[in-house]
Amino acid sequence: MRRFLIAGNWKMNCGPKETSTLLQGIKDTIGDLPEVVDGLVCPPTISLTTASVELQDIGGLALGAQNVHSEDNGAYTGEVSTDMLKEVNCDYVILGHSERRQYFGETDKTVNAKVNKALNDGIKPVICVGESLEQRKANEHKLRVKKQVQAALIGVEDEDAANLVIAYEPIWAIGTGETATPDQAQEMHKMIREEVAEIYSDDDANQVRILYGGSMKPHNAEELLEQPDVDGGLIGGASLKADSFTDIIKIAEELS
Repeated sequence: MRRFLIAGNWKMNCGPKETSTLLQGIKDTIGDLPEVVDGLVCPPTISLTTASVELQDIGGLALGAQNVHSEDNGAYTGEVSTDMLKEVNCDYVILGHSERRQYFGETDKTVNAKVNKALNDGIKPVICVGESLEQRKANEHKLRVKKQVQAALIGVEDEDAANLVIAYEPIWAIGTGETATPDQAQEMHKMIREEVAEIYSDDDANQVRILYGGSMKPHNAEELLEQPDVDGGLIGGASLKADSFTDIIKIAEELS
């Protein structure tokens, strides 16, 4: 059985001081994470070092970044490398988030290069895929997401499948308060897993954790996490409140 992964994407929130406060709040609220649930926090780059130190006192909660470059080093102002992330104990990195695609021009090609770089250097990618409201209304949502999955996994070998995490983002639900229904989420997660099976095998696809990334909160987490192909959440706003984030972790524990 796949273990739930509850991941917090802090986006452009929480400098070092706020990071320390939030992680202390998580520790005070839940202590070490339940053994049956994996946790992940992804602060902004400037706060990764602080988070790395704080997480030494919280068992079961891993550290991830929100982006990485596909090159080792060089004249890439504002970017970070996999070696830099590993130096501060990052185990994961979010790649291809809809906001990166929308605001910073990321494409399927650049996301794929970053996916391969992360895997080659021992960092697990959280690959974001999803459709806009216009694409869903035009009944193009499945085709769009399939193409994103296919493009992201070009060059990724079978043996790396176990290290993949995919996050399904109904873009129309991010930051809007809207949420895909449990049935809509399950339909897309199941389709993504079937696509991964087409690329690799059923066994490989069953190892890949697929997270729901569209406004998961304590009040809707249970009905989403109950779906057979929903393996956790990539959580935005609710991850910035210690009690909300830990409430979702506790719900995942109860369902495990």
